[in-house]
Parts: sequence; structure tokens; C-alpha cells
Amino acid sequence: MGAPIVVHRPSPTGGRRVTASGEILGLAYDDLDLVEFLRRAGLPEAERILDDPQWVEWRGGRAHEYQAA
Repeated sequence: MGAPIVVHRPSPTGGRRVTASGEILGLAYDDLDLVEFLRRAGLPEAERILDDPQWVEWRGGRAHEYQAA
């Protein structure tokens, strides 16, 4: 099984959809948005897992980049 959190490819207008176990958490425009979504989902130490591939899978673009390609 893959990582429970997926940060999807940047949208054409910028921002990345974030899902946790298939549930949409929101559209993140930067790491602060992403951390807030993960905290609301019950991960208080969210900033520590952003680069852990067991927790977070970054799809369709470089990690931590939110602008449209």
C-alpha cells in the first residue's frame, strides 16, 4: 500500500489537491496550507512528515512546488 497522504500534481491555476486515505483535504498553495490540512486531519506533527515517503507521496511535480507547470 502507498503513502496515506497524496499531494497531487499542480493544477493549471496553481495549488495542489491534497488527499488523505482517498478523502480530499483541500487545495494547498504552499507548505503552510498543507501542514494546516494535515493538522486538521489529526497529524499534529505534520511538518515533520512532509518529506517522509511512508507518509506523503508527491505526484506530478517536485515536492514543495505549488505553481502550475
